[in-house]
Amino acid sequence: MTVIPAITPTGSESARTLRHVFAVILREPLSLLSTGVIVLFILLAVFAFQIAPYPEEGAGKTHASNTLLAPSAEHWFGTDKLGRDILSRVIVGARPALIIPIGVVLFAVLIGAPLGALAGYKGGWLDEVIMRITDLFLAFPSLLLAMAIASALGRGLDKAAIALIVSWWPWYTRIARGVAVGLRERYFVEAAQASGVSDAVIIFRHILPNTLSPILVQATVDMGTVILAMGGLAFLGLGTQPPAPDWGLMVSEGRGFILDQWWIATFPGIAIFIVVMAFNLVGDTLRDIFDPRQYK
Repeated sequence: MTVIPAITPTGSESARTLRHVFAVILREPLSLLSTGVIVLFILLAVFAFQIAPYPEEGAGKTHASNTLLAPSAEHWFGTDKLGRDILSRVIVGARPALIIPIGVVLFAVLIGAPLGALAGYKGGWLDEVIMRITDLFLAFPSLLLAMAIASALGRGLDKAAIALIVSWWPWYTRIARGVAVGLRERYFVEAAQASGVSDAVIIFRHILPNTLSPILVQATVDMGTVILAMGGLAFLGLGTQPPAPDWGLMVSEGRGFILDQWWIATFPGIAIFIVVMAFNLVGDTLRDIFDPRQYK
């Protein structure tokens, strides 16, 4: 069987690509700030119990003598109705707020992208079956579908994650399918077919790698959307359950005190806003980096 050598970029092409990446980043200083914010919150999630000033309260331990304290030097973000330090709760809550959405997006990509590549490459009845099932899921708003699935599965962080995976994979199927349709007639795919390479190898070695750029951009933007969705499910009581820390759950617990003890809901809400905005800005930067029309 004839082996087709991989085409590797020349030194000048690599240098040109690198210059383009730096040009886009320097043109968008907010992207550097957003990346720094994401790295900061990831570090907070990893070392939450070492960084949190009151890690036991962050995990849910109550402190009845410190209920509803305003922000101060001792409690920077104040305390909630059970006397728990809000700053510690926000820091420890960064774990489910980031780790679970990463898992949701990863599994959605692993399910959706291969199905889309298979549908676009093979075409015919298989394409019709896969895309009609995809359209069936896309007919419902993602959050509404996730709420329905989470309600059926029951309350809990794991069940909320499953509900979001089920409602999110079709987006990656459509992206991968669109790329695969454009690639199946390309010369390198036809050459691989003529060499006797199996369909599975063509899909995983030639089609899927070419879907990486649009999927990476979409996944980065989806991180912010999934964080919002996870917070929304927790707010409605379908996600993380007390006393575990969760930003959406903290906002829900603080809504009854918003006029007097505003800090209970405000600080976790600000954390959600900052992280979601950071992922959206990084996604916009990645889109500019991968857009061939940006090259000069």
